[in-house]
Amino acid sequence: MSTEHAPPGGRKKRRSHREVADVLRDRIRSGSLRPGQRMPTQAELADEFGVERGAVREALRILHREHLLSNVSKGSPATVAEPSERMLGGGGAAQPQPTMVGLAPRVSAAFDAPHVEIEALCLTSVSLTMAIGEPLRRIHAGQRKPAKVDVRVLLPSRDIDLAFPAAVDGGEDEGGRVHRRWLDQRNAQGQVLRHNLLALRASHGIDVSVQFRALPFTPPVKLYLLNGSEALFAYYTLTKRDEEIGQESLEMYDAQGTQSMLFPFRRGDGLRDATFVEQSRLWFDALWNTISRDLELAAG
Repeated sequence: MSTEHAPPGGRKKRRSHREVADVLRDRIRSGSLRPGQRMPTQAELADEFGVERGAVREALRILHREHLLSNVSKGSPATVAEPSERMLGGGGAAQPQPTMVGLAPRVSAAFDAPHVEIEALCLTSVSLTMAIGEPLRRIHAGQRKPAKVDVRVLLPSRDIDLAFPAAVDGGEDEGGRVHRRWLDQRNAQGQVLRHNLLALRASHGIDVSVQFRALPFTPPVKLYLLNGSEALFAYYTLTKRDEEIGQESLEMYDAQGTQSMLFPFRRGDGLRDATFVEQSRLWFDALWNTISRDLELAAG
């Protein structure tokens, strides 16, 4: 019997640095805060929003990474960036790249934040497991130490008939060999990802949460959400190829997820990008809180 069962209720919403950043971002985009204008002091913002100064500092860092603020430092209030600075900030980051190339630097940059939040919807989590290796190395080297890391991953359920990978002629896949191979990879990659992250608790005292949930369908796309400010989106493109399974060669449809082209969207790169990031977050949360089920990365 499967251990994947019905979803719990929705997560309790709490006030955060991200909400402070959202309000300030809206003020900048609406013109309430004009280019070149100095922001209120951190103390004034903390008093206005009823939060600690640490939350204000992180909100300002988010807007600085989005190229909406300049001169962010402890010494003086930040300044609203000029439009030319914002355009320069979008540059090369807007170019699509293969997942193997584009994901790791963005995940690594996400670990600059004191509270790292990563959400992923994918087929096996192999790309995310590889991409997270560099920030973990830097943490172990003493170069970074976030206070908290929250990771949520949506993967296909073991109980469904996958659209891919699948044998070209389904009847030739005796005993579900293709499905079993995918399931073994899904579980193994997820276990490695979870183990490596949870190890940060004992080794560095970092508050870590890693959760997996199962989807009742095969995702045709992959999506990564980083700290609520970036969305990386890619299509799974299918190819027909021969795969050695056991002692036999089997013709199958499959997608090489590490080669899928990632399209980056950032909140600071205009209304279209900001809307895509926000709608991607809403879509992910809707799947997480409705039709997905708890997932146990059990063998077999």
